Amino acid sequence: MHADDVKNATKGLENDVSETRLPQQAYQIIRLAIRNLYLPPGKMILEREMAEGLQMSRTPVREALVRLQTEGLIEVIPRRGFIIKTIAKEDLQEIYEIVEALDGLAAEIVTTKISDKELEKLEDLVASQEETLHEKNLSEWARLDDKFHTDIITSAGNLRLSSVIETHADQIFRARLFTIENRPLPFRSIIEHKAILSCMRAQDKNAARMLMQSHRKRARNEILEAL
Repeated sequence: MHADDVKNATKGLENDVSETRLPQQAYQIIRLAIRNLYLPPGKMILEREMAEGLQMSRTPVREALVRLQTEGLIEVIPRRGFIIKTIAKEDLQEIYEIVEALDGLAAEIVTTKISDKELEKLEDLVASQEETLHEKNLSEWARLDDKFHTDIITSAGNLRLSSVIETHADQIFRARLFTIENRPLPFRSIIEHKAILSCMRAQDKNAARMLMQSHRKRARNEILEAL
């Protein structure tokens, strides 16, 4: 991959990154490029090319790469560059086991305190998801699906819970995007999202938790089979 290719792969991602230190900027831009498959699994990239593409020196890029390696997204090759790690079934299985439990807990917590206005926003989000499926815009569906789950987690108001899930969010999103063309159109997810919101509106926290965990488990099985 040449510097121009890196620049094209990360083009526009600067808009998603706030003004921060250069290592943090490099980290966020590369992370988003990996998350959105602009830098696909198995791709080898030279550190020099990445630095040139980001128009930075190699020092902040190197700091960013060390951090991304600790998060399991890349493997650094000394004196060469780095490889985007493939999505391993075993890793994803473990991640989903954690997320299933915590997403269910978030749904239970949210059910006890969600407002009508917040519920309406989530219902509008699901309606938008349904529209994107009819348009077969799967990348936009994936983005909205991620937002649905993120909004519920945020509404739970538990920072530690959010932090743990956020640690694994990129891997889950990447796997969802990577396999989406090889899975059935996710109309079933729409039905399950609506059912979860119906439980929240009925203030049935146990049902909301069970449905969320079941929803995540089914999605996990589909993705693992597609991988």
